[in-house]
Amino acid sequence: MGIGTIEWLDHARSRVVTRLYTLLFASQFKEFGAGSRIAPPFRYYGLNQISVGEKVIINRDCWIQVLGGRQDDTSAKIVIRAHAGIGMGASISAAQQITIGEYVLLARNVYISDHAHAYENLDVPIMRQGIDGIAPVSIGRNTWLGENAVVLPGVTIGEHCVIGANAVVNTSIPDFSVAVGAPARVVKQFNKNSGRWERVG
Repeated sequence: MGIGTIEWLDHARSRVVTRLYTLLFASQFKEFGAGSRIAPPFRYYGLNQISVGEKVIINRDCWIQVLGGRQDDTSAKIVIRAHAGIGMGASISAAQQITIGEYVLLARNVYISDHAHAYENLDVPIMRQGIDGIAPVSIGRNTWLGENAVVLPGVTIGEHCVIGANAVVNTSIPDFSVAVGAPARVVKQFNKNSGRWERVG
């Protein structure tokens, strides 16, 4: 067999494994839309509080979890709306509420959390202090988060935004903005009057 044939067989095998893996987990979610798929390996906790819309792609090596969820609490604390793409190695962790809008695209290794680690007590190891700073996170539709971007608690990212690679988003970003850096700052916005993307500052 030629290299092309081997690659085709590997791709076909991967699609079959993804389909089977998706069937294994789909019923455990609060909602799981038609045409959505999960690629293995996949780490998770609290799937009964995670809602996934139609045609969402969760790529391999993702870790998606709801913290402190009770078995009898089936409210959706992570909502991933239709057509979103969750890149390889993404981590999404919610204690209260994370909403990811339609057609949002996450690149590799994006981190989104609505909470932080407590650390103030010097007599207790940080790993045993639990979480604090809990505040909801929302990412608007059509937004793209670049590789290794970090979104911190209480942040709202607007519609049709671009968040640059390695950005740390600790304040909210308005609609139609490009933000880069750590901490992230807006460097471009769409001007509806001129119909152009223009630099800020």
